[in-house]
Amino acid sequence: MSFSDLFDSEFKTRNKGHFSAIVRVATSDGELSPEEKTFLDKLAVRLEISKEEYEEILENPLKYPINPPYSYAHRLERLYDLSRMVYVDHVLGPKQKDVLTKFALALGFTPGNVNYIVDKALSLLVMGVDLDTFTFEMMHMNK
Repeated sequence: MSFSDLFDSEFKTRNKGHFSAIVRVATSDGELSPEEKTFLDKLAVRLEISKEEYEEILENPLKYPINPPYSYAHRLERLYDLSRMVYVDHVLGPKQKDVLTKFALALGFTPGNVNYIVDKALSLLVMGVDLDTFTFEMMHMNK
C-alpha cells in the first residue's frame, strides 16, 4: 500500500465517522425530516460518501467511530456541520442539544466549557452565518 493510499483510506474513514455522527444527530428525534434528508444528501457528496456507504450508514450509524480532527479549525468545521444538522428544521429541541453536546465532547471540546460552546454555535446558526464567520466567531468568542 502506498503512502497516498494510506492517506486516502484514513481520510475516507474520518469522513465516514463524521457523516455517521451527523446521521445520529439527524435521527435523534426518531425520524428523518425532508430538510434533514436534503442536508445529508448534499453533505454525502461533499464528504465523498458513496451511495452504498450512504445507505449502510443510514442503516447503522453506530458502525463508525467519531474520529476527532487534530486541529481546532477542523474541529470547529465539524461542529458547524453538526450544528447545522441540529438546526436544519429550525427547531431546537432539548434532545438535539444534548446530542450535539455529546458530539462536541467527542470532538475534543472540554467539559468545562462545552455548554457555552454549544450555545454559541447554535446562536450563530440561528443568525444564519456561513462557515468562515462561524469559525471566526468561535475562535474569538472569549476575546
